[in-house]
Amino acid sequence: MSDKIGILIVLILKILGTCNHTMTKKVINQNTKLNQELINTIEPKFIFADKPINRFNILETNNGTLQINKQELLKNLKDQINSIENCKLKENSNKIILGEGNINSPLMLIGESPGAEEEKLGVPFRGEVGELLNKMLIAINIKRQNIYTSYAINFRPPDDRKPTSTEIKRYSVFLKEHISIINPKIIVLMGSSAMEAVTGISEKITNERGHWKEVILKNKTFPLMITFNPSYLIRFPENKKHSWEDLKKIRDKIKDLNLKF
Repeated sequence: MSDKIGILIVLILKILGTCNHTMTKKVINQNTKLNQELINTIEPKFIFADKPINRFNILETNNGTLQINKQELLKNLKDQINSIENCKLKENSNKIILGEGNINSPLMLIGESPGAEEEKLGVPFRGEVGELLNKMLIAINIKRQNIYTSYAINFRPPDDRKPTSTEIKRYSVFLKEHISIINPKIIVLMGSSAMEAVTGISEKITNERGHWKEVILKNKTFPLMITFNPSYLIRFPENKKHSWEDLKKIRDKIKDLNLKF
């Protein structure tokens, strides 16, 4: 009986020895990639790469820095606005006007709503209004093409009437997303509709203009200046002196922040 036990112990030791030898001989490679065929039987769209998958519309620039693909995000935003239903503004307008200019500009200028010239051409601030805006910007050494311009309302209101508070509120959702995409350093709100859309303030613009304020969108703070819309200044030119004071404050802020155009 003792002999049998001894033989059994010897056999067990031999088996253990063989296992240990095999285990020490085979080194597990932690860097081994999972078998592609096995993975695809579980989920056919697995992708293996050295770099992370671009899921958030991010592009890599020539100098290696990462930049949000603003063009694609703006296209998606335009599609969302175009999908609005039961909107008299959209029903009575021929064309959507989203924005124009340098999408990477540190300055985003937001007007109230398009007029006849803008609707015809499909871009913001044209005709007499655009000419005055150009002069206002040149006065503080800024070229129009170096900033980004847009509107609080993306469709021309019937008979160029002022947008209602309900319309402003409805479109403000898109405008705030628009601002987040452009991600400017400074926002200039031209006109009461733009002021109400971004800040929620519905008081007289004469009480709010000329003072630096801040708005928080998606946990980011944007400094903004409220001033008169060029179309208003054309009707009431006596207020140009107040706009000039606002423009000088914008110029000083640009200098303080060391912004380049």
